[in-house]
Amino acid sequence: MMERANTRDTNLAIAWIKDAIHAMESTYSENLKVSKQNIVKSADGDDNQYDLPAGLISIYSVSVLDTDDDDKYKIIRRIVGDTVISEDTSP
Repeated sequence: MMERANTRDTNLAIAWIKDAIHAMESTYSENLKVSKQNIVKSADGDDNQYDLPAGLISIYSVSVLDTDDDDKYKIIRRIVGDTVISEDTSP
């Protein structure tokens, strides 16, 4: 691969491979996992913070249990508020 890309920088080639793997994982739902968490207020009163897995690539959907409607899960359709976008610069 390094020869075809005309580079001698091993770290750059590894970064390209990792980026390609992340791109493939984010577009296919082959490795889909389900996680359930309880909504618990934190000490500062903030109840919208959750522990996400370290290897998380993307979130397919988010649902909450509606106890007023026969304990059915309801999909949250949109994000309310500002979103934080950060760039991963580690190789």
